[in-house]
Amino acid sequence: MNALNDRQQQAVCHVSGPLLVLAGAGSGKTSVITQKIAYLISQCGYQAKQIAAVTFTNKAAREMKERASKLLRQQQLSSRGLMVCTFHNLGLTLLRKEVQHTHLRSGFTLFDQQDCVQVIKEIMAREHPDDLEHAAHVQHLISNWKNDMRQPHELVGQLDDPMLQVGAAVFVQYEDMLKAYNAVDFDDLINLPVQLLQAQPSVRERWQRKLRYLLVDEYQDTNLSQYQLVKLLVREFPRFTVVGDDDQSIYSWRGARPENLGQLQQDFPQLKIVKLEQNYRSTSRILRVANQVIDNNPHLFTKQLWSQMGDGEPIRVVRTKDEMDEMERVCLDLQQRKLLQGYAYGDFAILYRGNHQARLLELKLQQLGLPYKISGGSSFFAKAEIKDMLSYLRLLVNPSDDAALLRIINTPRRDIGAASLQALHQCAQAEHCSLLAACQHPKRQLYFDQRQQQALGQFAELIEDLSQQLRASHKPIQLLRQLCSNLGYDEFLRQDSSNLKAAEKRLQNTQFLFDGLERLLENNDDEDESELQLQEAVSKLMLRDLLERQEENDDDFDAIQLMTLHASKGLEFPHVYLIGAEEDIIPHRSSIEEGNLEEERRLMYVGITRAKKSLCLTWAAKRKQYGEIFDCSPSRFIEEMPQTDLSYEGLPGQKASKEAVDAVAKAAFASMLGRT
Repeated sequence: MNALNDRQQQAVCHVSGPLLVLAGAGSGKTSVITQKIAYLISQCGYQAKQIAAVTFTNKAAREMKERASKLLRQQQLSSRGLMVCTFHNLGLTLLRKEVQHTHLRSGFTLFDQQDCVQVIKEIMAREHPDDLEHAAHVQHLISNWKNDMRQPHELVGQLDDPMLQVGAAVFVQYEDMLKAYNAVDFDDLINLPVQLLQAQPSVRERWQRKLRYLLVDEYQDTNLSQYQLVKLLVREFPRFTVVGDDDQSIYSWRGARPENLGQLQQDFPQLKIVKLEQNYRSTSRILRVANQVIDNNPHLFTKQLWSQMGDGEPIRVVRTKDEMDEMERVCLDLQQRKLLQGYAYGDFAILYRGNHQARLLELKLQQLGLPYKISGGSSFFAKAEIKDMLSYLRLLVNPSDDAALLRIINTPRRDIGAASLQALHQCAQAEHCSLLAACQHPKRQLYFDQRQQQALGQFAELIEDLSQQLRASHKPIQLLRQLCSNLGYDEFLRQDSSNLKAAEKRLQNTQFLFDGLERLLENNDDEDESELQLQEAVSKLMLRDLLERQEENDDDFDAIQLMTLHASKGLEFPHVYLIGAEEDIIPHRSSIEEGNLEEERRLMYVGITRAKKSLCLTWAAKRKQYGEIFDCSPSRFIEEMPQTDLSYEGLPGQKASKEAVDAVAKAAFASMLGRT
């Protein structure tokens, strides 16, 4: 507590009622949350199991729990039962424990986006074949409707736009199919708990007694359904702390509502507000620039970040001839800074508005031999062998999971072709059963020929046999480790891979998956159950992947960090280059046309406040797009910055930027050789 400033201590010690902590960038909000958890347990009589802290990413939740647990250990207090998790993990836990009060059955499946789009394609192929190419867009519409707590029957016949009408009609059947599959999608992990708590007072009261104090991080990113979940979980005399910053709300495209911060004042008139304005990250000049840009947005709450770290370097604004010159200038400038000042590559980040901007940048970095890392690589769970094994597991714990069956019914190859699958669909639809049940349906001879009956029957027997073995075993993980060989999947991988080494790597991946399942089965913090069931472990593993697909992998090698402005939120770097600071890029053209400049300005604010020591903004005078060369102008946000804090380079009449960089780069190499 002594390490906290006065405002931070106020936020930690206020426990008698609802509290909103307006935490500016770099103001130490994680310290406030973790210190408050320790304070509630050590000074206020709370038990760890009565506290829940909720955030948006697994990475943030892990860091928060580790820091809180360390503080408690230092005071010889236990953190057992402390719930620090994402919103969606909280929703999954609630659904799992209260499944008897829902339409779901035990062992329900969590569908990822690919599964959801596939279900929607099946519906649209039958009902709206002309619009099949818009299946992904319809999935996005349904996701937004769920986040806004809209029900399918409310939308049908109420929308004017033809595409929205199609989406609403598909929404109705989509929900029916999820029920038939005993499945939920990502949005249901919030939506269904909200509906359950609204409809079942006894369940709501039980969870309110269970969670006596609630803390919510990144509150500005909550959507309507998440806000409703928070309201339902707190008591009539609410004790909670939410931490947020409306200036860093950059996710409206996925339903985030910064106005939820203001809604708190209306729903909880006794709300206390504490502002954290001292920044521990950036120089004063960086903060002045950030403050002046964001001041152009309307504010319900005003705040001014300040720092004791001194003015620091001027903010550099670099005009380049074109996009190629821009990439070369950034890379050479970064290289000479590293050589002259002794920084690591990992001290530098290059931020951009859209992923397409990274293509030229990668080529230039490769040409110069500079190490780099792009945030948000391909997911482990996106690998074909992992999706195959997860599909087997999903089908074993939930025989109604048709999406899982379709992926693996012919993997390894079982002589089940397109004609067999078409007949299987007809049987399942006509007999109102799952695809697996249709494989052995008493009337199967009406739909399948002898060869098809044999192939489908053998597959169903295989799944049934494996399922029985799992139910009878006290150590299911040992059986799962033999799954690849029992299925012949190991031999399939050897035939399907380019070489033996690649096949062995893929087999190792499947064992790594089972390692993760084993850890989930063994490391169970749930005090109400002695062991997680396999189906629950599978659901948790899938949810972990859904949340972590866009999170950064913690690689050890020293590399320049490349990422979008959205991906940079929550991170910090000594030196930041923000490229493409132009009109139509940031602010983005579509945001200008739609009048959504406020969020673009918040995105610029997030980019600026990632920098600790230096910030460089670049823009190209000309840029090639779609085969044509266009004149470009600097972002309007540069004009909104305090001009006395900016240093312009590359303007007409100034020394050519490339010549200047070449001169500095030569000096840097000469200096390095001299030291050597």
